[in-house]
Amino acid sequence: MSRGWYGRRGRPPWWPENEPFPPPGGWRGGRPWGARGGFVRHVVAFLFVAVILAVIAATFIFWLLATALGAPDLSGGIARGALLLLVFMALGFATRSLRRLAAPVADVIDAVERVAEGDLSARVRERGPRAARALARSFNAMTARLAALEEQRRRVLADVSHELRTPLSVVQGQLEALIDGVHPADEPHLRAILEETEILSRLVEDLRTLSLAEAGALALHRESVDIGALARDTTVSFADRAAGAGVRIETAVPADLPAADADPVRVREILANLVANAIRYTPSGGLVRVAARGEGPTRISVSVADTGRGIDAESLPRVFDRFYKSPESRGAGLGLAIAKQLVTAHGGEIAATSVIGEGTEFRFTLPTENAT
Repeated sequence: MSRGWYGRRGRPPWWPENEPFPPPGGWRGGRPWGARGGFVRHVVAFLFVAVILAVIAATFIFWLLATALGAPDLSGGIARGALLLLVFMALGFATRSLRRLAAPVADVIDAVERVAEGDLSARVRERGPRAARALARSFNAMTARLAALEEQRRRVLADVSHELRTPLSVVQGQLEALIDGVHPADEPHLRAILEETEILSRLVEDLRTLSLAEAGALALHRESVDIGALARDTTVSFADRAAGAGVRIETAVPADLPAADADPVRVREILANLVANAIRYTPSGGLVRVAARGEGPTRISVSVADTGRGIDAESLPRVFDRFYKSPESRGAGLGLAIAKQLVTAHGGEIAATSVIGEGTEFRFTLPTENAT
């Protein structure tokens, strides 16, 4: 890396917009946080000063001993020479130890500079003392996580662009047709535009909910929630959609089910995503069943099961990933990802089991009022 990199490119793309670049007083020689050469020079200077001070201190001590013991000059010279030799041996051992530590730390400094330039593939060879090896392992783990997050960010941007492109293209095409007089501005054509805008609005809201949940910034308004009543209300709201698909939908909730300590709006959103997903993949004549039961004094288990074709073993671990969906799905692939984040925000767990040809069951847990 050269100093000219920053002069040529100016502010790196990863630098926060609200902070000055380069940071005042935080850079040396045009490089972030010092450099290998500066670090080695500091070590050499430290050793040089240490040697001078050690020699002065040893000479003074030897002179005091010789004076106190009244030793002749020859004996005093031999004693001083022997002790000086021991001092230099100790300094040599200290120098060797510092060099063993300095080299791995200098490797980390070089790697930090590469990361600062945007090279997230930088890794450090584990060598030197135990502390230096631990530092290298921690640095490598950090850069690996940063690289994974960067790859995830790029993938999410690509997926979002893809999901937004389709409804926007439909809206644009419909409006151009209306303007050119190809289609009349009647209710069917205007309703088609409205439906696409609703898809866009839903996608934006889902992305907002997901980002807040993943960042831990989603506010939950917890209260005592009757899960049985909430499950029945959700199935009623999906009754028309299920009837249109030829699917039966039912609930099974015991009368003595304890109340949950949860946000009713977010729990309804979880159930809605799971029920909508179940109806979508259940063939005509099938069944979607929403059930709940207590799991001890502190947990409630809620399940949504269908009699659809099931999910293969390879795809099952990925069903909660963002934008993951089957080829025939018209959704954005965010419903199950949002459900997982909302369950996690409540302190619960969610899992899916499936048997090909028999159906799929999604089960999640919520805390009861006794858990608090």
